[in-house]
Amino acid sequence: MDTNLIHDEWEYLKRFFPEGWEIQAFKLGAIKRRRKIDSPEKLLRLILIHIGEGISRRTAVTYARQAGICDINDVALLHRLKVSVEWLRWFSSQLLLSRPDNSWKDFLPRKFRLRLVDATTVSEPGSTGSDWRIHYCYQLNSLSCDTFKVTDYHTGESLEHFPIESGDLILADRGYCRRKDICYVLESQGDALIRFNYSSLPLKDKHGKPWPGLEYLRQLQDGEAGDWDVWIKHPVDSHLIKGRLCALGKTKAATEKARRRVIKEAGRRQKHPRPETLEYAGYIIIFTTLSRHQFSAVELLTLYRVRWQIENVFKRLKGILELGHLPNTLEESCLSWFYGKMIIALLVECLYREAETISPWGYPI
Repeated sequence: MDTNLIHDEWEYLKRFFPEGWEIQAFKLGAIKRRRKIDSPEKLLRLILIHIGEGISRRTAVTYARQAGICDINDVALLHRLKVSVEWLRWFSSQLLLSRPDNSWKDFLPRKFRLRLVDATTVSEPGSTGSDWRIHYCYQLNSLSCDTFKVTDYHTGESLEHFPIESGDLILADRGYCRRKDICYVLESQGDALIRFNYSSLPLKDKHGKPWPGLEYLRQLQDGEAGDWDVWIKHPVDSHLIKGRLCALGKTKAATEKARRRVIKEAGRRQKHPRPETLEYAGYIIIFTTLSRHQFSAVELLTLYRVRWQIENVFKRLKGILELGHLPNTLEESCLSWFYGKMIIALLVECLYREAETISPWGYPI
């Protein structure tokens, strides 16, 4: 084992750590007694070895012992994981805040901050279902994680999990197509571009009467993009809020594929799909709060296609960083594992950004 090389690489990585990270280890209870592990640096290295390599606690402590980092057993590592939750949470949140500005990558001419929102589930060992949910926001302007939140599986998807500011443009799938979420975005001075779900977002005309969506969709010709003014009722005081519905008909093959998927999902629940559900499956439909002065229907439908980037992010997190399955079932150590994985993911982003502007002499000025 080349310990000199390992030391050099670790020192380089430390350049990206947030200011005060060692002091916070003591303040947040990750280190209370300097026994066996006498510094935050040794504790963090041990945790990242275990989480980053995806190896067992026993293998991790053996590796740490051989590398001269510390000498503890696997039970002691489990305890360290349990008491480090708040420190790792703080560390990952500070990594998000301390990253350099990447606004030079903005491709939207109107200077929106494009944010892709979705959630993914994680299972505990031996579980036949999902136990935890990670709510994740990916900023396309900087190609990096914007915000994330870890909850149990029973906490549903909602845009209220994410702070929204003026100038934000939120792209989300149909699971977020609800009046409450859309109003939250508008009240935060942002805008929404969301895949339409007719069963969760009842549309109205300007007089507050039901808007007959299928009647308009049937008028679309092949390759023609539809664009209509619609209204939704505020969930609290029921006042009308104006939006737009943009749609495009799918090809015959794509329509049949979508309808087969609807039928299969309904069969799994031992139900029959409604006729209108099968008809809506023949269209790509999005709801937005943006005006026509900002984007045309074709531009919005084209822009919505980039939402799939967040699906690729989840594939990388689960495939490369093995985020999809937990190594244990204790809540505290599970949360430490989550935040440790996110620290690694954020550090990878830092290294990637540095590699984009790497200098001939090997380090930034």
